[in-house]
Amino acid sequence: MSELTRIHLVRHGEVDNPSGELYGRQPGFHLTQLGHDMAEVVAEHFAGHDIRAIIASPLERACETAAPTAKATGLPILTDERIIEAGNKFEGVNVNKNRLVLASPKYWPWYTNPFEPSWGEPYTEIVDRFSGAIRRALTLAEGGEAVLVSHQLPIWTMRSFVEGWSLAHDPRKRQCALCSVTTLTFIDRQLTAVGYEEPAAALLASARDVTPGQSRAAENKGK
Repeated sequence: MSELTRIHLVRHGEVDNPSGELYGRQPGFHLTQLGHDMAEVVAEHFAGHDIRAIIASPLERACETAAPTAKATGLPILTDERIIEAGNKFEGVNVNKNRLVLASPKYWPWYTNPFEPSWGEPYTEIVDRFSGAIRRALTLAEGGEAVLVSHQLPIWTMRSFVEGWSLAHDPRKRQCALCSVTTLTFIDRQLTAVGYEEPAAALLASARDVTPGQSRAAENKGK
């Protein structure tokens, strides 16, 4: 008998980032109160779902986003390095406050191949590692649902891959808002559908995001 399994890729909530920097994989970046409120909305969104596994990136903002859903379901939060934020050489730089900073000659060697991209973790490597985490989730939640709490670029890269879109893209066109849910539906191990929802849509207008993409959140330019 065929098993239907759903894997929900959840982006974390709003991050306390007053400097407006690209926080990347740096530790110490936690959710704001609004971010915690978003996480609570996500938990409410999954009420009544057959959640069998909750897996988070090891970064604080992801684990904090997963916490309300874990509490509501009584499940532990498992961590998986394979769904961590993408590596980026611009980590720690505020690229929104003054875009001219990106034109500095010291960064020119990083721009040799925007399709890879040469300034960060290759898109193909993100797909490879995230695919492994999804396979694990399919095993843990077979016949039910799993929640994977991750980050915008890895989630968008994975969605682009399964939808057959170019992995190279304009970050302003990403459809992956704070606390959004990108759902992959499988019958056995065959992907059959991709869905997207924004449970915390009502809170986005009050939020700031380093990379808002297509959402209503304001661009975080720092103080």
